Amino acid sequence: MDFELTEEQKDIQKAAREFIEGECDKDKILELEQKHEFPKEIWKRAARLGFIGIHFPEEYGGQGYGVFENVLVVEEFCRRDSSVGIALSTVDFSSELILRFGTQEQKKKYLIPIAKGEFISGGAYTEPNHGSDITLMSTTAHKKEGFFIINGTKTFITNGMIANFFIVLCQTNLQAQPSYRGQSTIIVERGLNGFEATEITPKMGIRMTSTAELSFSDVKVPLENLVGEENRGFYQVLEFFNESRLEIAAQAIGIAQGAFDRALDYAKKREQFGRRIVDFQVTQHKLADMATKVEVARLLTYKAAWSVDQKKKDPKLTSMAKMFAGKVAVEVADEAIQIFGGYGYITEYEVERFYRDAKITEIYEGTKEIQKNTIASVLIGKLK
Repeated sequence: MDFELTEEQKDIQKAAREFIEGECDKDKILELEQKHEFPKEIWKRAARLGFIGIHFPEEYGGQGYGVFENVLVVEEFCRRDSSVGIALSTVDFSSELILRFGTQEQKKKYLIPIAKGEFISGGAYTEPNHGSDITLMSTTAHKKEGFFIINGTKTFITNGMIANFFIVLCQTNLQAQPSYRGQSTIIVERGLNGFEATEITPKMGIRMTSTAELSFSDVKVPLENLVGEENRGFYQVLEFFNESRLEIAAQAIGIAQGAFDRALDYAKKREQFGRRIVDFQVTQHKLADMATKVEVARLLTYKAAWSVDQKKKDPKLTSMAKMFAGKVAVEVADEAIQIFGGYGYITEYEVERFYRDAKITEIYEGTKEIQKNTIASVLIGKLK
């Protein structure tokens, strides 16, 4: 058992770290945060250097690496800046469904522009009345004269205002029992008649990332936009989540590490009662707990990412990684604020933003409660 990264993986990690360090001007970051603005120029440069879609095959514009290498990049981006890191790591959200199940034509049409920094993708699964329960879909798609006609509403959609296209989970067979056996995934491009997006703002965190509600009113989509096999969408999305949860876990680890880095640095410089606060045992114990939690979350996530790349399907492990890493991000960011004291509550010192951004990792891509359901289902034999 070898816990060392390969030299190539170390190079990827270093390159990601050096790139993001050079991109995050503090004043510019605060401006983007306050304006709820997407870091477009940073995204474009990240794409030119091959960080976007790094896990895509080379024929589709990627670097031919796996989930593990993508996790390394996401972690480094979020470690340097939680908001920028999350914005950059979600620009290809749900495109993996096309990568895993799409036709050659779909892969060339959508994946190559994503890797080049020309397209942004989104996934539309969550609905107002169902939340994390994707076994029930009110959004429908029926065939008519060579098209799918889509009607319904999706909410809390990442990249909702900026994505060029969305993978939309729809009910295509209304008679299916149980109903999730009649769901399909369909590519819907922005700009079609009957499609509308409404920004959801203001929000607690991830303010550089667009979140929106999407509405579909008799939206006509060509039949060739079906991803994979009809009425297999639910199962496709579950397989995608098994991979995408690890990207969220990587965001959480990066946020936790970034908050820890800042807390440690501050504790070494800040003096109280004539001593550096790092010299007080209470601070030392906080830092020891924080570092331990981050390391455990990282090891769990790395193992899960390695397993996915080895084609070892283990939803229990990926759910564990996502659930635990999110928990660690919130706890470590909270302790970082405590170490900073009153300054930790001020935007200028960054850790308050890391804390606000950390919370979403316990919510999106399946809440921590949903992850526990998955873990428990595997443990008791309900999910195999």
